[in-house]
Amino acid sequence: MKHIQKHPEPRAISNWKQQSNPNWHPTYATLCHTLKQVLKDALMREQGYLCCYCERSLTSDDSHIEHFRPQSDQTIDSLDFANLLCSCQKREPLHCGHLKGNWFDDKLLISPLDSTCESRFAFTADGHIKPRKEIDQAAKTTIEKLGLNIPKLRDLRKHAIEPFLDENLSAQEFQQFVQDYLVPLVSGEFSPFWTTIKYLF
Repeated sequence: MKHIQKHPEPRAISNWKQQSNPNWHPTYATLCHTLKQVLKDALMREQGYLCCYCERSLTSDDSHIEHFRPQSDQTIDSLDFANLLCSCQKREPLHCGHLKGNWFDDKLLISPLDSTCESRFAFTADGHIKPRKEIDQAAKTTIEKLGLNIPKLRDLRKHAIEPFLDENLSAQEFQQFVQDYLVPLVSGEFSPFWTTIKYLF
């Protein structure tokens, strides 16, 4: 789980919300498709085009806007940009935001907005994710509730790890390989499973 630093909400969203009046109040449900795409694009950019939970690469076609605190919580503003993330996938097997659904526990769900989130998890060369500390119940629960250890994600992590295990790489080549992987592209995209590679290498 890569730490996400929130940016200001898109101006187009702010302008739309400012149209609130006694007869109309903006809600997530009334957000039109065009503005929803503006919102999703902004979320993907601030996340470096990685899923907020598993760090798969995000595409507009295979992702959704995620309410960290679910919309079912009536105390939460459904348009609060600080509570919005972008999570991957719309397909089976469910994981990340779709698996989490309306479940929420602020003591047991680690947030990618928490600056310490990257330090809470460890990875193995075969693609498993686990709590960095065995006693970290929140890390255990987060992995379970988001499905971060399902076979699909383990295989994808393992595939990302394998090129770094090439014994033909010199020490200098290996160091450069890791360094290049962790630097975002000019477009702002980070490589998938960024924290896995950072942790292991």
